[in-house]
Amino acid sequence: MLQTRVLLPGIRLPFRFLSRASSRAYSDGAQQHADSPSSTETSSSTFDPSIAFAPPPTRGDSGVNLRTYTPRTPGVRHLRRPVNDHLWKGRPVHRLTFPKKGHAKGGRNNSGRITVRHHGGGHKRRIRVVDFKREAPGPHTVERIEYDPGRSAHIALVRSHQTKSLSYILAADGMRAGDVVQSYMSGIPEDLWKTMGGVVDPGVLAARTAWRGNCLPLHMIPVGTLIFNVGLYPGKGAQLCRSAGTYATVIAKGSNVQSAAAKQEENQEGTETKKPMTQREKQKQDRILNHITIRLQSGEVRLIHKDCCATIGVASNPNYQYTQLGKAGRSRWLNIRPTVRGVAMNAMDHPHGGGRGKSKGNVHPKSPWGLPAKSGYKTRPKWRVNKAVVVPRVRNQGKRRRGYS
Repeated sequence: MLQTRVLLPGIRLPFRFLSRASSRAYSDGAQQHADSPSSTETSSSTFDPSIAFAPPPTRGDSGVNLRTYTPRTPGVRHLRRPVNDHLWKGRPVHRLTFPKKGHAKGGRNNSGRITVRHHGGGHKRRIRVVDFKREAPGPHTVERIEYDPGRSAHIALVRSHQTKSLSYILAADGMRAGDVVQSYMSGIPEDLWKTMGGVVDPGVLAARTAWRGNCLPLHMIPVGTLIFNVGLYPGKGAQLCRSAGTYATVIAKGSNVQSAAAKQEENQEGTETKKPMTQREKQKQDRILNHITIRLQSGEVRLIHKDCCATIGVASNPNYQYTQLGKAGRSRWLNIRPTVRGVAMNAMDHPHGGGRGKSKGNVHPKSPWGLPAKSGYKTRPKWRVNKAVVVPRVRNQGKRRRGYS
């Protein structure tokens, strides 16, 4: 492991992509252990537009904010890591974790056969129990941002103002220690009802609830908002957009579609007699009213139920995709075994194996189990109709083969 460097006066570290912007001042309570009685508590939150609607941190003039190292060893020469100096340096809360035992079987099933290739080894881990439902109401103070070895995004340790209990949630990009987040999955709180005068005001509701890191039902999120940690079924935890830097966009609501259809019907009432709706049209209308349309990063458009959960913002650690491990041993630490080409194997190990030199023996490309592997009618997927997918994701966008439109 790399040793931490000690900053001495007059010595500059060889970091090429560190931004010159001043670092954000963190609260003193973030550096203390959450279990210690001396940890500071934050009072109730106040509305601050500069914090609530602040965009994710911008990249520096030099491009992506990465950290490089002086090549004192070959494994450090190509090492690239995102700059995440705000992460907690200590251990996680022990009672919110459990050991990963019995899970790392090297990709083998109960009979000992390898069912998932390229798995095995890895460092000893403890699985963090992350709250993907966010059902606890009331404000929660972010104690610190932590690294989770089980996922690419970061997690945040939050403390409830009401129960003083600790829990882990998925951190949004730009979230720091001392921020206050809240969940509205259990309903609109009483003080917010009084602020709106007992009637739902969409503008006031969005201004008070659609903050970065807050968890809301999809029907409360304004159109055009970036969200992550999206659920697929009501009452179940989040399943979509949970990796680093991922997000989805709310593009339409059932109420908006209904109002547009009502105006169109009013314009046609004077010219034509209104026809009764068929059973299929009624089902389609009810489906539109009870679902929210979101667009994923792949271009896929999905219909999600309006009562599903979603978190405002973008998943943390967006520069994770630019990471370079630097050496093969670092992959072994991450439970990744080497990948061997089929033409480099023996004939008994792979259909491409055997022969003299780089040759697969005049065989069409096949998988290790003898199935066609490239560009054939047997490899084309059998499309299954998913009613939740409105527009499928774009495959090979911008590339067209000759003879195809």
